[in-house]
Amino acid sequence: MSDKPMHDTPMLDQLESGPWPSFVTGLKRLAKDNDMMADLLGQLETSYETKKGYWKGGTVGVFGYGGGVIPRFTELKDENDKPLFPAAAEFHTLRIQPPAGMHYTSDLLRKMCDVWQKHGSGLIAFHGQSGDIMFQGVSTEHVQPAFDDLNEMGFDMGGAGPAVRTSMSCVGAARCEQSCYDEARALRTVVNTFLDDMHRPALPYKFKFKFSGCPNDCVNSIQRSDMAVIGTWRDNIRTDDALGKKWFAKHGMDELVNDVITRCPTKALSLKNTADVSKAEGVSSVALNDSQSLQIENHNCVRCMHCINVMTGALAPGEDKGVTVLIGGKSVLKIGATMGTVIIPFMKLESDEDHDRLVEIAQNTIDFFAENALEHERTGEMIDRIGLVNFLEGIGVEIDPNMVLQPRANPYVRMDGWEEEVEKAEQRKAGAA
Repeated sequence: MSDKPMHDTPMLDQLESGPWPSFVTGLKRLAKDNDMMADLLGQLETSYETKKGYWKGGTVGVFGYGGGVIPRFTELKDENDKPLFPAAAEFHTLRIQPPAGMHYTSDLLRKMCDVWQKHGSGLIAFHGQSGDIMFQGVSTEHVQPAFDDLNEMGFDMGGAGPAVRTSMSCVGAARCEQSCYDEARALRTVVNTFLDDMHRPALPYKFKFKFSGCPNDCVNSIQRSDMAVIGTWRDNIRTDDALGKKWFAKHGMDELVNDVITRCPTKALSLKNTADVSKAEGVSSVALNDSQSLQIENHNCVRCMHCINVMTGALAPGEDKGVTVLIGGKSVLKIGATMGTVIIPFMKLESDEDHDRLVEIAQNTIDFFAENALEHERTGEMIDRIGLVNFLEGIGVEIDPNMVLQPRANPYVRMDGWEEEVEKAEQRKAGAA
């Protein structure tokens, strides 16, 4: 038990009065055995009262690393310039890289808790937006010993500051039947390649990778990463008639129409008499009963995954699997929230050569970003400023119609000058050859 008395926290107490569990309850539980957490509650209560934050940054690190520790020093001082809550005067955070797919054994989790109970506040977050395990609350003198213990367990420091950040992947092929590639292998390949760029910040601003095994994008890569690698397929959706009939027998026509067919964003699904199902290339179907089938026009499919999620098993991703690579996603900053722009519409990601190609794209992107971005500018903002064509030329990727951001609003196109442009393109190709 901690000898430090608990601070009065009437405003925090109100957060425990609602119908849902509150983080305050967890902090109070830790505070019973930890002076740092007791004083943290005191500072947090002060912030609620004054509507002001009292943390400032600084410089804290471990030997051989330039990033990975988030420094926090209190600004709440008395008239003698002493911290009002001394046990929480330093409340740093260690960012630790998680295993690919975030797989842990219960024994490993217990060891992590033991390390943080020994050196820090006991407060751990699984995981931050970049995927790191966030060990929150440790004094400066305990930063190095805590990291040494975690490093001894096989874990390394994550990224922080203007650097390549820790990558994150969904659980993917290990447990999910929708997975379209080996997410863990792709993540480890990228992490091992850019480890120095994570540990030693040298970029204009942060750069994040994320890996999603299918278009469900369970780690939100398209919106929260500078380079998103999302699993997809380029052939027909696979179907299973036996499972299709089983699903239809259980859920019926209303659910099929209301929750599957009408929710297809491109109207690629339709209900047909089995005898009338098209035999054209790119059209597939799944039987619902002896006379009716669900027809899928795969050339209109945009891989939204909704029908596959609802009718899992009866419908499944195709067999010709690979990934789409998108660049420039991020949350709100200078130009608002953006989603990634398609750079590579489809590429296989199976062989060593495929992974080398992925690393090459990533390396070219990071190099171009380092040379051309402004300070505190993300990749998407750089592309918005200089133009997608200039970015593609800089990283050596050919322009593709799939890169269109949105359809044209103006149907009129000037054709004068086209011949000259064709000649220039042919000259460039001849020169490259």
